[in-house]
Amino acid sequence: MNQTTTYSMKRLKIKEILKGELIGQQVVVKGWVRTKRGSKNVNFIALNDGSTIHNLQVVADVEKLGEELLKDINTSAALGITGELVASQGSGQSVELNATEIIIYGKSDPDKYPIQPKKHSLEFLRENAHLRFRTATFSAVFRIRHAMAFAIHNYFNSKGFVYLHTPIVTGSDAEGAGQMFRVTTLDAKNPPLLEDGSIDYSQDFFGKPTNLTVSGQLEGELGATALGEIYTFGPTFRAENSNTARHLAEFWMIEPEMAFYELQDNMDLAEDFLKSLIKYALDNCMDDLEFLSKRLQEEEKNKPMDERSMELVEKLRFVLENDFIRLPYTEAIEILRNSNHYKKNKFQYPVDWGTDLQSEHERYLVEKHFKKPVILINYPKDIKAFYMKQNADGKTVAAMDVLFPGIGEIIGGSQREEDLDKLVTRMDEMGVPAHEMEWYLDTRRFGTVPHAGFGLGFERLLLFVTGMGNIRDVIAFPRTPKNAEF
Repeated sequence: MNQTTTYSMKRLKIKEILKGELIGQQVVVKGWVRTKRGSKNVNFIALNDGSTIHNLQVVADVEKLGEELLKDINTSAALGITGELVASQGSGQSVELNATEIIIYGKSDPDKYPIQPKKHSLEFLRENAHLRFRTATFSAVFRIRHAMAFAIHNYFNSKGFVYLHTPIVTGSDAEGAGQMFRVTTLDAKNPPLLEDGSIDYSQDFFGKPTNLTVSGQLEGELGATALGEIYTFGPTFRAENSNTARHLAEFWMIEPEMAFYELQDNMDLAEDFLKSLIKYALDNCMDDLEFLSKRLQEEEKNKPMDERSMELVEKLRFVLENDFIRLPYTEAIEILRNSNHYKKNKFQYPVDWGTDLQSEHERYLVEKHFKKPVILINYPKDIKAFYMKQNADGKTVAAMDVLFPGIGEIIGGSQREEDLDKLVTRMDEMGVPAHEMEWYLDTRRFGTVPHAGFGLGFERLLLFVTGMGNIRDVIAFPRTPKNAEF
């Protein structure tokens, strides 16, 4: 077969071809087969190249192209196709490609390829995560993930923020939680020991105990108190033994830090930021969102109406079109305790002042009581981190959590404590060794200012935007307990 045309003409992406502006022209497309069906005389190939949720229908005349060639075209085979773009004769697509040449770049054995064109469970696809990108669901999810990453950088760049790369290997624990992955080059079977039997980390690569970061916040504060407004966007790690639909051992965080910001400024930024991201998704990802919405509705069709999720696009518009309610933690506790839900013992977890709210409480406030997104502020200091600004009441700190429908907390942040004496006292109370944090305390010694920031878990955002129910389905290669494949 003459392959000159397919190699010499420029490949066009299916997303561009489906606009229908090239009808009557010869085009070249390259991609992977989603399905093939047909008769003795003609085959219909659904081709996808990852640029769009939609497939291009390719019409292949058996007599012209040869039965031997077409029998080797199966699901997931990689093809290069030349042909004439014509108006479609059937329903479901506006254009189709009449193939004149087909090159098989890579065959795919239908007896061995695990993801055949039928319904597969998400658990099965997680077990084949290296191939799940080729499904419609996961191609949509990861196009949206890309779009949201781009929108985040675009937003902060437009606001004059500086993108700061904070370290992945660190000697500090920003959260004081201790659930960190140790980084070492010492011999695990025979590490050097001190006289008291403890490990001698002075002989380790960095000369001290080091870990994978849980947050770039503390280093971000250093940047903000010189550059004004910075943001980080990178991987973070938690060694939590949590096998849930909401936890990962490796995930991505967006953490802006702003000098001269107080709690009110922080809330304003968080609301504007989230609305900007959702607007970008609605403006640029509608095909993928509509596909994922239909997938979710199909998945939940047998559930009672009151247990079904809000329609995906409607949910995104709900956040975009409503001002966020701003509410002190103490008032939230009163609302919850006065609710019929509480009085009828429908909450699984207790509702007492001083306890951290659970997802069920947060969702009740958003979905049942206010029917709007909520920003909770002024939490009890004993359930929050050492660096949060202490309020005048001596009991609460200037913390904030942004709560969304269907998910609960999506952002956590605070105004930071800028007073050196108060910060050191709080560190002592919480067992955070100040002598190891002299570099951090210097920001309070030399030109301290009011400042604030927050953290947005990228995968938590993606759960909300895509409507997926498991956080392992919005990151390419999930890292969870006993699972570090690929």
